[in-house]
Amino acid sequence: MDTYIALKVESTEEILMALLTQFEFESFEENDDHFIAYINEKNLDDQSRIDISEIIQPYTDKFSFEVIAPQNWNALWEASFQPVIVDNFCQIRADFHPPIEGIGFDLVINPKMAFGTGHHATTYMMIKQMEGIDFKGKSIFDFGCGTGILAILASKLGAKEIDAVDIEHESYLNTIENSSINNVTNIVAYEGDLAIVPLRQYDIILANINRNILVKYADELKSRLSPDGILLFSGVLEEDKKIVADVYESKGLVIQQLLSRDGWVCAKMSLY
Repeated sequence: MDTYIALKVESTEEILMALLTQFEFESFEENDDHFIAYINEKNLDDQSRIDISEIIQPYTDKFSFEVIAPQNWNALWEASFQPVIVDNFCQIRADFHPPIEGIGFDLVINPKMAFGTGHHATTYMMIKQMEGIDFKGKSIFDFGCGTGILAILASKLGAKEIDAVDIEHESYLNTIENSSINNVTNIVAYEGDLAIVPLRQYDIILANINRNILVKYADELKSRLSPDGILLFSGVLEEDKKIVADVYESKGLVIQQLLSRDGWVCAKMSLY
């Protein structure tokens, strides 16, 4: 297993976490007075450490890098992971938490090193947007699947077939594991970038990634969206919303609904 680095920062500035998304951090754990960002050691060279430090220092000088032994990861997230409830629509919990009665959908997610537990505003809003969409019998593409949480929810909402891809090996494995935990059998997981997924059109595309990736793959995602399909995207700061929206609008998509939470946005788009 790979070794990971935990960057602990004594700050709760959302903008600071957003600035760090340009690096290859795989997840962020938010707490009352600090946050922790996790990154694979192989993706953190000396120059990256310097660049990250320079970004953090204007906000706080209280931060540290700590090596996390692979065998300690389970204990680490079990100690901090708390269930998330999105209205009465959906609950996200680990397998060691009992289910909460009266919630529509119960998702069991063991995140390991993959992103997507519902704690972050972007995942929360994606789930909130999904509540108002008809998934029954639809084809789904989860671009940057992380833990597989969105693909799994899509399956439980009645989706017929689901492709999910992530460039990170741990995310690919985690999606497979969490699909099995949730008794979901109609997700095909791919490890790699978009090119590894067979070219086809989907009724709904889920893309909770980041601004740069959304802009880079705009043409490819549009080509994979059916004429009456829906694109849901998040991972974009409010201040970057226009940048991403302009790119997709230039390709014939229009925003149908926009959510905002903690400085992040989540958009529902469709073709004109």
